[in-house]
Amino acid sequence: MSSKVLIDEFHVDAAPEKVFEHLTTPENYIGLSPLVVAVSDVDRSEPRVVRYTAVERFRFLGVFSYDNSIKVALHTDGLSVHGQVKSPGNVRMAYRFDLAPDGTGTRVTDRLDMTAPWFLIGFAAGQARKVQLARAEILAARLTGDPSVRA
Repeated sequence: MSSKVLIDEFHVDAAPEKVFEHLTTPENYIGLSPLVVAVSDVDRSEPRVVRYTAVERFRFLGVFSYDNSIKVALHTDGLSVHGQVKSPGNVRMAYRFDLAPDGTGTRVTDRLDMTAPWFLIGFAAGQARKVQLARAEILAARLTGDPSVRA
């Protein structure tokens, strides 16, 4: 197994509580992660945990697509949201969003820890990095209306 760590830090001109609320609402991941096209089976029965099923759509060569259904658990700890995703092909991703007050807004640290077989890690990490960078812009646009606030 190979591993890769991806970190992105950015500023959102919104209060940490507003960013936290957005990141703990599963339906908000549709479009927030450009690969996520559907969310279902949301379960909030456990304190500080939100479980749901997400569908990621992967496109290959601009023609073929594959819908990957994954079970997700969002865990919360203070102003942090974290969890793990297991995908086919033995691809594993632990994710963490740490939120901190930053002036009038929020500093978001988005960390992805990935493991996958050596022949998949490059593709998986490349897809994850694209999603991670897009997520910063989309989150800023959704919460402030201005995607240029990236720091």
